[in-house]
Amino acid sequence: MSINSELENPNPESSRVSLAAIVRSLLLAAAAVLFLLHFFHLNADFPNHSPWTDWSKYTDEGWYGDAAIRHYLFGHWYFKGDFNPAVALPMWPAVEFLAFRFTGVSPTAARALTLCVFAVTLLTFYRLIQLYSRPRTHASGPSLAAPIAMLLLCASPFFYVFERMAILEPLLIALTALALLAASHLHQIPRGFSLGSHRTDDDGALAPGVCSPSITDAAKGSSSTESKTAPLNPKLWALNPVLPTIALGLLLPAMVLTKTTAIFLMPAIAYIVWARAGYRIRPAIRLAIVPAIMAIAIWLAYFLFFVRPHYLSDYRYLFSANAYTGIELAPYSTVILNTITDGAWMGRILYPLYFVALALAIFWRPRLFANPLFPALLLWTGGYFAFLAYHNNLQPRYYLVAAAPITVIVALAIESFRQANGRRTRIVSSTLAAITVLAIAVPDIITQLDFVLHPDYTFLAAANAIKRIVLADPTHSHLILSISGSDLTLMTGLPSIDDDFGTLDLDQRVKQYRPGWYIAWNELDDDKMDALTPLYHVERVAAFPAMDDPDRNLLILYRLDPTIQTPELRIHKPHIPKPLVTKIGQQPSPEQLEH
Repeated sequence: MSINSELENPNPESSRVSLAAIVRSLLLAAAAVLFLLHFFHLNADFPNHSPWTDWSKYTDEGWYGDAAIRHYLFGHWYFKGDFNPAVALPMWPAVEFLAFRFTGVSPTAARALTLCVFAVTLLTFYRLIQLYSRPRTHASGPSLAAPIAMLLLCASPFFYVFERMAILEPLLIALTALALLAASHLHQIPRGFSLGSHRTDDDGALAPGVCSPSITDAAKGSSSTESKTAPLNPKLWALNPVLPTIALGLLLPAMVLTKTTAIFLMPAIAYIVWARAGYRIRPAIRLAIVPAIMAIAIWLAYFLFFVRPHYLSDYRYLFSANAYTGIELAPYSTVILNTITDGAWMGRILYPLYFVALALAIFWRPRLFANPLFPALLLWTGGYFAFLAYHNNLQPRYYLVAAAPITVIVALAIESFRQANGRRTRIVSSTLAAITVLAIAVPDIITQLDFVLHPDYTFLAAANAIKRIVLADPTHSHLILSISGSDLTLMTGLPSIDDDFGTLDLDQRVKQYRPGWYIAWNELDDDKMDALTPLYHVERVAAFPAMDDPDRNLLILYRLDPTIQTPELRIHKPHIPKPLVTKIGQQPSPEQLEH
């Protein structure tokens, strides 16, 4: 009888849960397919005629991986007097070098490695969102915040173009997300441990391995009565307080040694630590002190024992080279306005929705701020926008670091607004949430598919043509001089030095390295000509269309023929002996007469 009644009147909550589970699986499947599309055409150009004009596509993949590329190809990573950014930013070239030992040097290997880093970012964000997101009620079904975030990140054409580039920003995002995850697991309680059994020391700090019930409830969105008591694994209990601390102590210097702008992301990590300590200062300091000391010690050891004795000029040069930008070079209001408006590069729909979600969270759903991840991501976003305004060099790739937390914030907000009380309200909110996700994802997917289906290979074709010409001439050195030289080395294996950046002036670098070829974009600048003409006759050999920027769409190859140095003529004057001097009446001796 009871079985028949259950079949006739199925539990509506159970059906909603199953529907949410199906939607969750579909979102993750779509995200996985879109992520796999990132691996197609890895040798292709940065998409031409895209909304993002970023000069990193001409230089940065080679510049910041130069140490790994040179070490693998030529046996030494450091070119004295040239541009050596690995001195200050060693993490990415170190990771690349490990990969090149298995794959060899190529753009495909470097970009595939970047996509593996992106995969780490996705998995870390998924774990973070799952850790801090729980359904409000059983009727809400499983949380969809993590699947929504995965779909939006994988569908975004902005992430598609920049996460496929072997630049610094993808690794910085991954390390920051991992640092948030490590901070979130400081003194993590094993699943099922009763929160009521925690203990404190004399000053009220939580005992190792225990997190505040209030912060746990806020993070999970459920009451403490839902937790069930279970036996405690003593080994897990002993390891958990140690491993996240060590991980955080290693991740913090790794972030700074990946890109020094990581300093602007530290408040986000500090907030998570503070939240894990129950929003109390003294326990938070006790949680943070060990990883902070580890991080400072590692960075100081690197600087004092490696950089300062050998490469201090290269370290300083990296920062002095950016002196041409800064917030003081324009009115503050203009810089701030441009910094905010240029965020639209992240997505024409996603970016405005971020501000809508923020406003609604403040005035309608303030419980979002009870989730520690939400304020931490806001601090991540705000911190990096502060750097963007301070640096005042608004290149699209810089916004990638802020786009990651913004995307997750939008996903958290959509899921929060989806979970409403009442059947009708829940249906309406779920429908609006679905429309919002589709409004963001569908145009992004269409743009991304266009990039996948219509790749260009102009830069690679030009590089290979240059390689053939250079190798066919045995009378000239294979060393090339170019601002894109490092990228060309990555693509062709030809050695190169930079024509714009370096601790030595260009004329001194040219004298020291004696390149055989010069490669310029669109024209030969006067300052480059001034450095070359004392030593070379510059002969234009070939030109190759590449890329789409009007200022850099023609790659020109010049041969550097050494000028004939006219030797100085030394005139040897005949030796004339001194006149013979004798006294009056004195006759010269036979030896004097012979002389």
